[in-house]
Amino acid sequence: MDVGERDLQQCADAVIRLRAEYLYGIGQYDKIHFNFTNGFRADYSTWMEGKRIQVQGNDVTWVNQTGYADDYASFRKYLDMVFAYAGTLSLSKELKKVPLEEIKIGDVFIEGGSPGHCVIVVDMAENKDTGEKLFLLAQSYMPAQDIHILKNPKKGNGNPWYSTDFGETLITPEWKFDREDLKRFED
Repeated sequence: MDVGERDLQQCADAVIRLRAEYLYGIGQYDKIHFNFTNGFRADYSTWMEGKRIQVQGNDVTWVNQTGYADDYASFRKYLDMVFAYAGTLSLSKELKKVPLEEIKIGDVFIEGGSPGHCVIVVDMAENKDTGEKLFLLAQSYMPAQDIHILKNPKKGNGNPWYSTDFGETLITPEWKFDREDLKRFED
């Protein structure tokens, strides 16, 4: 996935991008929406209608600007707008908490703030005999980077798998998250 030409696709943006790309790919355009830090809800379905987002200071509005467009180039422009005005703070408020025992692909460990950080669960495996659940995490970082799978610093040898039995603190190469930092997008 391209990073784009601006330094925008950082940690929260990578989570937003993966969710949006998935929903775009399966044609569920009406589920693509994200909140800006000031609370403005940026719906892709409104963007497709030809409206564009106008930002003046802390005031954000939709303005009629063009015709209907659902092509990929327009979708990427929408994402760049979201990347510019959303972040870990807004994303952490938008997501709902979930217990670690209910972790699933697409869930996010997130600490909102400035700075804040987030990583996304991109795969899972379960040992049917013991019930142990393992998961893979992906992230971007600052400056904007390709989305990449994280190594588990506790495992050594570049092992990327994390166990849900990590105790109270999930340690990643760049950040530490609490068990309670696990959140999920609402459908």
